[in-house]
Amino acid sequence: MSGVTDQFRRAQLAIAALFCFLGFQYATWASRLPAIKSRLDLTEAELGLLLMACGAGAAASFPLVAILMKRMGSRRLAVLSAVVLSLLLLALSAAPNYPVALVVICCDGIAVGSLNVAMNAQGAALEVTYQRTAMARLHATFSAGSLFAALLASGVNLLTTDVTVHFGAAAVLLLLLIGLTRSGLLTEDRQPPAGNSAGAPAEEQSRRRLSMPSRVTIWMGFAMVFGTVTEGAMNDWSALYLKDVADAAAELAPMGIAVVSVMMVLARVFADGWRSRWGDGRIVRVGGVVAGTGLALALLAGGVVPTLIGFACVGLGVAAVTPCIYVAAAAQGTDALALVAAMGTTGLLAGPALIGFIASAGSLVWGMGAVAASAILVSLCATRIRWPVLAESEPRVLSPES
Repeated sequence: MSGVTDQFRRAQLAIAALFCFLGFQYATWASRLPAIKSRLDLTEAELGLLLMACGAGAAASFPLVAILMKRMGSRRLAVLSAVVLSLLLLALSAAPNYPVALVVICCDGIAVGSLNVAMNAQGAALEVTYQRTAMARLHATFSAGSLFAALLASGVNLLTTDVTVHFGAAAVLLLLLIGLTRSGLLTEDRQPPAGNSAGAPAEEQSRRRLSMPSRVTIWMGFAMVFGTVTEGAMNDWSALYLKDVADAAAELAPMGIAVVSVMMVLARVFADGWRSRWGDGRIVRVGGVVAGTGLALALLAGGVVPTLIGFACVGLGVAAVTPCIYVAAAAQGTDALALVAAMGTTGLLAGPALIGFIASAGSLVWGMGAVAASAILVSLCATRIRWPVLAESEPRVLSPES
């Protein structure tokens, strides 16, 4: 038994390294955007387009990632994507002008999309192989990677402002990380079998280059969109809401992001235990309701303290949404996983902008109300999803909870 536990821990640490890797890589170049903006002499609009290029590359990567997953498997695709992402940091630091930087960042988005799908496939396979919930804690390590990147950026800035030195050091660390942990990655992408709306077996669909998404997959995609809209909008608009609507002092405005982030990390640490006890479907449904109603009540109450409590409800409620949906999507096959991941990226891209449009047409209160409604929609979509159940006697049986 101890041998199995050791194997599980080794694989879990290796897969966690992938999540940490992605958080570290993204936060590394994002933390140096002011320096990149200055070096390339960019306007605010050009910088915004640069950020959009990364998300657009990730969102558009779905067909390519689905094909690569079938041909290479998640382990090889994860390692390849990680190496490419490391090298792209060096390419970005050496980009001589804005057009080249746009191309590099777009390629970075494609590699991010590839690693995102591969590492979540590894996480889902870990749960199926060892019949233990693990995905929520894996997602928590993404935030840890972002924190480590921020600390490294601060440390390097004390020594030099040269982006090339910073990105070079980060690339070396990333290559060492993937080199030391890749042997622990799972070699088999194990998934619970899932039928499709057309009635074709999952094995037959897996042999096709691309298959039409089932209704269940579409519901997963919408749930992911609404979940990432909620998560992304809170990161982008919470500080402004605290300052302009809740009349918080300037030093308290950043606490909105801090409260949401801390609650998400803490919830993800404990969420795997909740999943084992109550099941993924119930966790997502209840989480959406907690996030939506908590935020809605905070908007109605007004004031700094109720707002921060509402933001905490959002962090707590949405923390396990994306890990659970990724597990369910992986159970439907690589095409479903790639599509759901791409739709999640679209939600992260479109969500903050959509809230901005609503706030411009009405007020930021209405914009945040749309965030609350988005969280409630996660719960409604979750009632239409077939959630995988880890059971020792029948480890690959799906239980409909609709």
